[in-house]
Amino acid sequence: MGKIILIIFKNTNTPLTSIKKMISSVISIGLCWSMLSCGPDFRDKERADFDVSLLTQSSQLQLSGEYEALIRLNIEYLKKAARMKYTAGKGLCYLNMADVNISAGNYEKARFFFNKAEKDLVKSGNMFHKATFYDDYSLYYSHLKINDKAIECNDKAFYYLKQAKKTTLTQKLLPRLYINKGIYYAWKGWSGTSLKCFIKANLLENSAYSNCMVAQYYLFIHKPDSAGIYIARSDEKMLSQKTTDVESLWVYYTMGYYYNEINNSEQAEKCLKKALEINIRTRRTYSSHIKEVYKALADLYKKKNDGGKAYFYLKKYMEEEGRFDAARFAAMNKATEDFISEVKQESDWHKNDLPLFIALSITVLTVSGVYVRKVIHVQRQKKNRLKKQTEDLKNHVHTKQREEVIQLARSNDSAFLLKFKELYPDFVKVLLDINPDLENSELSFCAMLKLRFSAKEIADFTFVQHRSVQQKKYRIRKRLNIPGETDIYEFFENLPQ
Repeated sequence: MGKIILIIFKNTNTPLTSIKKMISSVISIGLCWSMLSCGPDFRDKERADFDVSLLTQSSQLQLSGEYEALIRLNIEYLKKAARMKYTAGKGLCYLNMADVNISAGNYEKARFFFNKAEKDLVKSGNMFHKATFYDDYSLYYSHLKINDKAIECNDKAFYYLKQAKKTTLTQKLLPRLYINKGIYYAWKGWSGTSLKCFIKANLLENSAYSNCMVAQYYLFIHKPDSAGIYIARSDEKMLSQKTTDVESLWVYYTMGYYYNEINNSEQAEKCLKKALEINIRTRRTYSSHIKEVYKALADLYKKKNDGGKAYFYLKKYMEEEGRFDAARFAAMNKATEDFISEVKQESDWHKNDLPLFIALSITVLTVSGVYVRKVIHVQRQKKNRLKKQTEDLKNHVHTKQREEVIQLARSNDSAFLLKFKELYPDFVKVLLDINPDLENSELSFCAMLKLRFSAKEIADFTFVQHRSVQQKKYRIRKRLNIPGETDIYEFFENLPQ
């Protein structure tokens, strides 16, 4: 650069001393700019901008269910953090990946990313980073239903957030810490403290979501009148503020639950269907919510005496709950294995250390075994209750469908055979296996015998003489090779349904 300037000034007959002074000034300016750009203030601002941009965009993509875009964004920021030599920035990327795996129910993957994030964030001098890490870790434990650990991590998040500089990010995190604490305390049965947390969060945030969480608390303790006040506020905020898909989902779910409690089934169905619609769109990043929507829909249709739909959604709920239970147990087992592995690595395997290692291993296995057995027992009781509900609904649906089919037979409706096939799908198939040449009229006759209509009833319903029904019975015996000594009703009763 100096050579170029020298040539230019030579051509303009500028004195050499002036040229040297100008070169010196250019170099000085360059050095000053370099020092300023590498100074602590500039670096802190660059890192703060990195945090805000990454966390804001990641949250938006996760809440809208855009999984691929979320992955691409965090890969891009991982590279950016490496170029900036910003270790905590890499940790935030790992934490985002842990978040999305928690909400999708992939707990083992979440633990992997937490381990990577912990190395980069817990040692960070930035208190907000530590608060964010422990907040997300508390959510991880809450998903595993380990509430004491969730509360412990939540307390650590509060501790570090109080020491953090006040920024847009810290102001946004504080009410969410209170909401999470309220949830954990509610599960522990500490209702008074739980309500204080939700109220505090709502005072700080006053959003559709924070109002919705207060409403959920009142529904949880069976006070629908109080819940209704906050439901109305949630609805109003959802219209006046920008609300993300996942938060809208949770608001609609709560509204549906509320309307079902006050027996407004039409409005409840509308809200829950809206929640389900959003959840289908966002389930790649928030699949953990869908089971609650299924359960609420099952309760709604059971209340409406619509057994078919109630059974369908209860079955969906049980499938989702089973999937999450399996993921929880896998994560707990992995955590136990990691602990034992850590003890192995830290032991020198001297004779004096061996008894200590054995004692620690036995303690860990015993404690984890007792905890897992307790969780399994609770889950088994829950599944037994759900299984009974499912069986009751299934029987209710079958009884209702049978009554509808009997009514169709009594009114000699042409839809009788079609509906009968839906109720007993294998019955007609077995008859046609015995004799493929059976006509629809004969299949309908067999169906009426299956329903144990007497010859007189069949005659009355089909407008024929009693003698004609007896002749049909005789003909059916021959067509299906039913022995004379076999009761025809028992024959049809014993066929697969």
